[in-house]
Amino acid sequence: MRTKRRLGQHFLHDPRLLARIAAATGAGPGDTVLEIGPGPGGLTVALAATGARVVAIERDADLVGPLRARLPGVVVAEGDALEVDWHGLAGAGRFIVAGNIPYNITSPLIDKALEAPLPVRIVFLVQQEVAERIAAAAGDEAYGALSVGVQAVARVERLFGVPAGAFVPAPRVDSAVVRITPLADPLIAPESGPSFRVMVVGLFAYRRKQMLRGLRELTGWPAGRAGAALGRAGIEQEVRVEAVTASALARLHAALVDDGWEPD
Repeated sequence: MRTKRRLGQHFLHDPRLLARIAAATGAGPGDTVLEIGPGPGGLTVALAATGARVVAIERDADLVGPLRARLPGVVVAEGDALEVDWHGLAGAGRFIVAGNIPYNITSPLIDKALEAPLPVRIVFLVQQEVAERIAAAAGDEAYGALSVGVQAVARVERLFGVPAGAFVPAPRVDSAVVRITPLADPLIAPESGPSFRVMVVGLFAYRRKQMLRGLRELTGWPAGRAGAALGRAGIEQEVRVEAVTASALARLHAALVDDGWEPD
């Protein structure tokens, strides 16, 4: 099958790997799985074999017809996954999100998957570097704004790697499967998500500076006011943001908001 580079298509055909990805979703009879980017349908077949109801979103019009013909029990919706209404397609009730997603839109797709109402879990096949960043702990080299943004609302597991040679065509890098499970009690409420993201991205822009300096740059506050906010969050003024946990940054956000901070 010819692939389209502009759509970031790299198809996985190994049935053992596809079965492992499907199993990682925990899907079964009575569940709905929303699959992002089914391509020729390898993962779709494995997901359908679990007994779950599968709804697949495919952007490539050339693949939609063959998918519908091959898998009449699967709902195949043609459209851009970043633009269509996922919740409308999945329907009411619990649902799971899965997919071998394009590298070039991984972060926006993760952001969309974590929009309320949240799925039960998300299982994505992503670039290995992205998997490491999402799962990284504070102090790790890969830890950054993406790590914090996801971990503030979900538990992240890096399940297993997938070598580049398993895909057709082979990408330039290896991949990995991650499972993202939304927290029952997230560190940040949905309505606070946008301002929390501004704070986190802003602080990581000053990642080489100590927290007090970075916070002053971000807020424009004097040292005393910024230091007091750090103190209420339990964060030392001399550490750098890459050493601060997502939970501590959530406390800092609450302290800033309580003291009147609003992002520009």
